[in-house]
Amino acid sequence: MIITIKKNANSEEVKKLIKGLERQGVTAFEIQGSNFDVYGLTGDTSAIDEKAIQAHDCVENVTRIAAKYKLANRLMHPEDTVIDVNGIKIGGQENIVVIGGPCSVENQEMVIKLAQEVKDAGGVMLRGGAYKPRTSPYAFQGMQTQGILAMVEARNKTGLPIVSELMSSDKIEEFEEHVDIIQIGARNMQNFELLKELGKRTTKPILLKRGFSNTIDEWIMSAEYIMASGNEKVILCERGIRTFETETRNTLDLSVIPIIKEKTHLPIIIDPSHATGDWKLVESASLAAVAAGCDGLIIEVHDNPECAFSDGAQCLKPKKFKSLIDKARKIAQVIGRDI
Repeated sequence: MIITIKKNANSEEVKKLIKGLERQGVTAFEIQGSNFDVYGLTGDTSAIDEKAIQAHDCVENVTRIAAKYKLANRLMHPEDTVIDVNGIKIGGQENIVVIGGPCSVENQEMVIKLAQEVKDAGGVMLRGGAYKPRTSPYAFQGMQTQGILAMVEARNKTGLPIVSELMSSDKIEEFEEHVDIIQIGARNMQNFELLKELGKRTTKPILLKRGFSNTIDEWIMSAEYIMASGNEKVILCERGIRTFETETRNTLDLSVIPIIKEKTHLPIIIDPSHATGDWKLVESASLAAVAAGCDGLIIEVHDNPECAFSDGAQCLKPKKFKSLIDKARKIAQVIGRDI
């Protein structure tokens, strides 16, 4: 429920109204505007009579929101959320960020070299998997803590903030200390206990990937879990969904970009590598995502994809990664943005 307060309303009357509502078990969040102040109510508002609220002289109007998510809702937060990561802005209408790096960190020398190549190509952040969720228990599971520390050394050498995937709540402190953006993968999108712990125990931005077969509303509700628990720095990431089509690894749903921007105020990044599963398709998918209005790309880059420990078929070589960024920059300029 959203309550719009009249301009120049009596502040004591407003306080009395809000306190009365909170006694009914809801939480009120204030959003200050130039002409109106708005209060969003979260919690069980089913027993609250909006006509009774409207009867107050200080109230301009009352809107009941059908969507279950409140904190992520564009109606509650009309302005785009912009998340600052070491001076790099994600969200808004200006810059589009490009994140690059290997699917798996294989050794320190390799990730430092790739970090420099990502930076030279125009990438502004380094991605890398240290804890790897694999379908097979016999596949490479990642370097774990040593992989995280290898990326920290790469950050020290290049200045690139690092993005890495968290698998379980017992590693939150390690990620809070060392990682700049904590990624939650598709398999954990609805691990609600983990999402709640992230909200409570870390202030780092969370890159939340969409699940393999989840609806947009389910995805936003997962973001709401994190936000309702205390951490509102959520970045959504579309990485393709499972459909009947077998030509690509997944089906990249670019329609989510305008839909997410209409429904929420959160930034959205596209992962064309996992979406297509084929390096030859990554550039086209990336350019289309930029044209559609995404806030960033996260792309897998490897010097020697044929020998990569995981997902080599979808990795771009550094030279191709640079070419992609050069082309994407031209498209971004057409729509009034920059890379």
